[in-house]
Amino acid sequence: MATLHDTINALASDFAHQLLAALRGASLEEIISETSAGHVRRRGPGRRPAQLAGGGGEIPTPIRGKRKAGRLARRSAEDIAKTVAKIVAVVKAHKKGINAEGIKAALKVDRRELPKPLAMALKTKKIHKKGRKRATMYFA
Repeated sequence: MATLHDTINALASDFAHQLLAALRGASLEEIISETSAGHVRRRGPGRRPAQLAGGGGEIPTPIRGKRKAGRLARRSAEDIAKTVAKIVAVVKAHKKGINAEGIKAALKVDRRELPKPLAMALKTKKIHKKGRKRATMYFA
């Protein structure tokens, strides 16, 4: 006498074989039309729905505005030292302190260019900081 487990395995195996046979007998266009018939792919909770599978149109722009794509160009030690000097000058000009967003705006640089020069300025004790995360203020 077959157990429930054996019966389920037999049914699943039969289903898989029938599904593969149906897919092998179908044309590529038929498969694509069935998989992209108005279904929207989900990307996770809180995210915008992706384009229709196999659809067209433009990819939506990021919510926070346009960003420069790709990696930053490799910077030499001299370039980083120049950026450190600029950061120190900006921080010295603000006696009450300035946050990273203020430094970025004052120097008109990409947000990805700041972490290493800021860390070097802090390490060499040209500037110091108070606060944590987004509440961090930098002082000369």
